[in-house]
Amino acid sequence: MTWSEQTWQTIAPIYRKIIGMPFISELMGGTLDQKRFEFYITQDSGYLEHFGRALALLGARATHIGDALAFMRFAENALVVESILHESYIKDFGIQGKAKLEPACHHYVHFLKSTASLDAVEIGMAAVLPCFWIYKAVGDHILHNQNTQDNPYQEWINTYAGEEFGIAVKQAITICDTVASNTTEQTRTAMTEAFVTASLLEYDFWKGAYELRRW
Repeated sequence: MTWSEQTWQTIAPIYRKIIGMPFISELMGGTLDQKRFEFYITQDSGYLEHFGRALALLGARATHIGDALAFMRFAENALVVESILHESYIKDFGIQGKAKLEPACHHYVHFLKSTASLDAVEIGMAAVLPCFWIYKAVGDHILHNQNTQDNPYQEWINTYAGEEFGIAVKQAITICDTVASNTTEQTRTAMTEAFVTASLLEYDFWKGAYELRRW
């Protein structure tokens, strides 16, 4: 069993909590209150800026040139492609100005940036992987189970359930499996711990949006 397969089994209870939470079920049904989605999308817009920087830093620190190029492309996608999706919603909602980072987002981005900069690069790669993998899994779950038409959040669903995003997710998983197989048991354990922590922060990010949690 690969590192990623073992680690996904470890966070399976967290993932089940994520797909069962009101934010996700209401998003799937198109009934999520717009204020909650607005809160989420403005926080996620701020998150992507920091996430992209963490990815670029990991690209700069990667040992192999192929991994370096992959993480630079991931960073570009986060800062450009995904940001376009967020900006379209922000424009539609008539939101002005840049939102400050509220507690859940603030905690998450600082965990990612500190891990990407201060821990072994393999651990940093594992820390950013849930944002790829869980989003793809959630997007697929919603797309395969939704039974509503004219969902106002369909563009978001299609992005993360999309084939292009899926290719990036598979590549990120493969890189993590490769570096995990070539490092020490101690580092693999730390990679798993970072993946679990980031998965919990993914859950808390959506929970914070549903609660409109502010400082």
